[in-house]
Amino acid sequence: MSVAIIKYNAGNVFSVKCALQRIGVDAVVTDDEATLRNAERVIFPGVGEASTAMSYLREKELDSVIKSLTQPVLGICIGLQLLCRHSEEGDTTGLGIFDVDIKRFDNSATPELKIPHMGWNTIEVVSNSLIPDQISGKHVYYVHSYYAPVCASTIAVTQYINPFSAALHRGNFYATQFHPEKSGDVGEVVLKKFMTL
Repeated sequence: MSVAIIKYNAGNVFSVKCALQRIGVDAVVTDDEATLRNAERVIFPGVGEASTAMSYLREKELDSVIKSLTQPVLGICIGLQLLCRHSEEGDTTGLGIFDVDIKRFDNSATPELKIPHMGWNTIEVVSNSLIPDQISGKHVYYVHSYYAPVCASTIAVTQYINPFSAALHRGNFYATQFHPEKSGDVGEVVLKKFMTL
C-alpha cells in the first residue's frame, strides 16, 4: 500500500514514519502534489504552532491539495487542529474540513490541571469508524494546549479540564488529537484500522 506523510513545517513526521514501519507499512515523506494525490493513504501529522504551520502550507499550496484529496486522510495533533475551521492559536484560519473551532484550554477554575495537557489519558469511543470499540477506556498519549470541542464530527472523547474531541471524522477525513505513534499497542490498533478504511 502506498502511504504518504505530508512534509511541512511541523515536527514529529519521522516518529510517525517509524510507527508505520512497526506495523509493516513503508511510507514516503513528501510535499509533492502528484505523490500525495496518488497515495492510497495520506497522513497529516504535526507538532508545532498553528499559524506558522498554516503559513507554510499556503506558501507551498499544500492547503488546496489537502482539501481536495479523495483517499483516506489522517490528521494527527496539529494536523487535526489545522483541518478545523479556525484556531485560537495565532488567530489561524484552518482548512475547514471539520466545522468546529479550536479553543485553548482554560484552567482558571482548575489550576491544578496543567496546560499543556501532556501524558496519558483515557479515550471513550463514540463511533468506531476509525477508533475500534475495544479501545474505549484505554490510554492514549497527548501533548497539546488547544483542543476541538465535542461536535457533530466527534468520534471519540477525552476528559481534561472539559470534554474534548479525541478524534474526528467527516467523509474521507479522519483525525486524532492524541498521538497514535506514541500510544503503544493502542496507537498501533488505530494506525492499522486506518490502513483498512
